[in-house]
Amino acid sequence: MPRAIVDNPYELRPESVQTPPIAFRDVLRWIGPGLIIASAVVGTGELIATTVLGAENGYRLLWLVIVSCLIKVVVQNEMGRYTVGTGETALAALNRVPGPRFRVSWVVWTWFLMEATALTALSGMFAGIAEVLNRIVPAVAISAWVWIVMLVTLVVLAVGRYRLVENVSFALVAVFTALTVSAAVLLGMRPEFFSWPRLLDGLLFDLPQGGLVTAVAVLGLTGVGSSDLVIYPYWRIEKGYARFTGPRDDTSAWLGRARGWIKVMGYDVASSMLLYTAATIAFYLLGAGVLHGLGIVPEGAETLRILSNIYTETLGAWSLHCFLAGAVAILYSSIFGGAAASARVFADFAALAGAYDGGDYRRRRRAIQLLTGVVLVLPVIYYMALPELVLLVKIGGVAQALMLPILSFSVLYLRYRHLPKSIAPKGWITLTLWVTSAVMAVMMGYSVLQQLG
Repeated sequence: MPRAIVDNPYELRPESVQTPPIAFRDVLRWIGPGLIIASAVVGTGELIATTVLGAENGYRLLWLVIVSCLIKVVVQNEMGRYTVGTGETALAALNRVPGPRFRVSWVVWTWFLMEATALTALSGMFAGIAEVLNRIVPAVAISAWVWIVMLVTLVVLAVGRYRLVENVSFALVAVFTALTVSAAVLLGMRPEFFSWPRLLDGLLFDLPQGGLVTAVAVLGLTGVGSSDLVIYPYWRIEKGYARFTGPRDDTSAWLGRARGWIKVMGYDVASSMLLYTAATIAFYLLGAGVLHGLGIVPEGAETLRILSNIYTETLGAWSLHCFLAGAVAILYSSIFGGAAASARVFADFAALAGAYDGGDYRRRRRAIQLLTGVVLVLPVIYYMALPELVLLVKIGGVAQALMLPILSFSVLYLRYRHLPKSIAPKGWITLTLWVTSAVMAVMMGYSVLQQLG
C-alpha cells in the first residue's frame, strides 16, 4: 500500500525515498493527479465550450476537438518529467526561462495574467450551478446562489487536503461521464441527428469560418488547458512522485527511482487522457447532433436548460433531472479541483516573488488557504460584473489558448537546458514536443490574424 504522505511534500529528503511500483496493479494505486485534472477540464471545456462549439458548427470541427485533446498531452508529460527529475514546481521551472524579469521571469508574469483572466471559467461554473439551484428554489436569486456555492466550497477546501480532493473529484466526474458517453452512443439511433457521412466529414481538416472565439476557447479548455498544464506538477508533487524519487545525486539508485516514477506518471497521464477524450468527443457529438440539429445554441440564463436537450433527446424525458444533477456534480468538481489547484500555484507565485519563504511549509499552507478564498471570490465578482455563463467560459478558454505556445516552447527550453540528461525523453518524444509547439503557435497565430482581420 502507498505510504502516508509526509507533512511537506515539496521538500526532497533522502529518508523520504521510495521504490516505484512495478506491477501494474500497484501502479494503479498511484494514479490520481491526472484524474483531478480530468475532473477540472470536463466541467467547462467539455460540458459547456465543446457542446456550444458543436451546436454552432455541427460535425465539421470534430477534428479540432480530437486534436485539442491529444496535442497537449506531450507538454503535460514533459512538465511532469521535469518535476520528477528536479523536484521543482512548475512556476519555479518557468522562472528559469531567460528574458525580461521583475522579481520573476516574464513567462511567470504572463502565466499570472493568463490565470487571473482564466478564472472567468470558474465564474461560468458558479453560474451553471446557480441556474440549476434556482430552478429548485426560485425564491433564491441566481446571484445569491452563486455566493452560497462559493461559501460552501470555501469551507470544504479550508479543511481538505490532497486525498479528499482526489477522491471527491473522481467520484463526481465518473457517473456523469458514463451517462454522457451512453447518450452519445444512443445518438447513432437517431438519424435526424446523426449520420456516418456527416461524422466522417467532421474528421477532415477544415478551418472554422464562424464561431472562431468558441473554437479557440475549445483549444484552450478541452483536454488539458494552460492552467492545467501548470497545475498538474503541483498535484504530482503532493502525490509524492518527486519526493519519493529523492534529491538528485546522479547515482544508479536515483536514476532507477526517477525512471520508475516517470513511468508511473506516464500511466497517470494516459488514464486521464482517455477519460477526458471520451467525454469530450461525446459532448461534441451530442452538441453537433442534437443542438445543431434542433437549431439552438446555449446562451444566457437558460444555458443548462438548453444543454439538457442532449440527454432528453437521446435518453428520454426522464433524464432531465439526471442531467441537471450530473451537471451540478461535474461543474462543482471543476470548481472544487480548480480552486484548490489554482490556490497552490498562486501561493507558489507569491513565494517566488518574495512575499514569503516558500521553504516554510506552514507559511505555504497559510498562503494556500488565504488564496483559496481569493480564487473563489474573484470569479464571483467577475460574474456579478458580467453575468453571461457561456461568454465567461469562452474568455477563460481564449486566455488559456493564447498561453499554450509560450508554455510549450518553455518546456522545450527546459528540456535542453535544465532537465537531467539521464532522464531525457526519447527522440520521438522530443520530436513530438517540437511538432506540438509549432502547431500551437500556428493555430494561435491564425486565430489572432482572423480577429485582427
